[in-house]
Amino acid sequence: MTEYEKCMAGEYYNCHDKIFLDMKSRARKLLREYHALAYEQKTEKRNVLKQLFGEIGENVSVGHPFLCDYGQNIYIGSNVSVNMNCAFVDCNRITIGDNVLIASNVQLYAATHPVPLAERLTPGWSVKSEQDKAEEYFCRTYALPITIGSGCWLGGGVIVLPGVSIGDGSVIGAGSVVTKDIPKNSLAVGNPCRVIRKLNEEDADRNCYI
Repeated sequence: MTEYEKCMAGEYYNCHDKIFLDMKSRARKLLREYHALAYEQKTEKRNVLKQLFGEIGENVSVGHPFLCDYGQNIYIGSNVSVNMNCAFVDCNRITIGDNVLIASNVQLYAATHPVPLAERLTPGWSVKSEQDKAEEYFCRTYALPITIGSGCWLGGGVIVLPGVSIGDGSVIGAGSVVTKDIPKNSLAVGNPCRVIRKLNEEDADRNCYI
């Protein structure tokens, strides 16, 4: 398997492999172009986003500043608003459905590392020479996909962790840290984020705890 295939399969991968460095370099270039455009330059901004993202629907707004790792792993539907100062760490696929609101300072983290230190360090790291260490990344990395369903609303400062899916029509309260899947049509809040009640179609049109 290539390092990219390992990455997309959720296995440990070398995030300093050339393919990732090239992807990151391309994304940084496009982000510089995007941030240089004025608010009114809608057509030019959409053209840059079409190059940056893996897929983008109609009527999509992404506020300045916006950060991502590669861009090409981000798939966005139609009628989506991403407010200012959001960061999408798209080391694996990030899928966002239709009719989605993402408030300011939302962070979607697809990349992660093992929790135990012995597993987090690359094999043999402690016994490597200083020269070898200078040429090698010291920790293991893997990435898991994130899915935000259609009709969702993520409040300000929400953090979504790797491998999480948020079901269609769900609302995530401001400041929540979403560590596990959230079922569809749920109002969920807190750290860790927990469902506090179900939403029906009428509730979906209300401003709930955001």
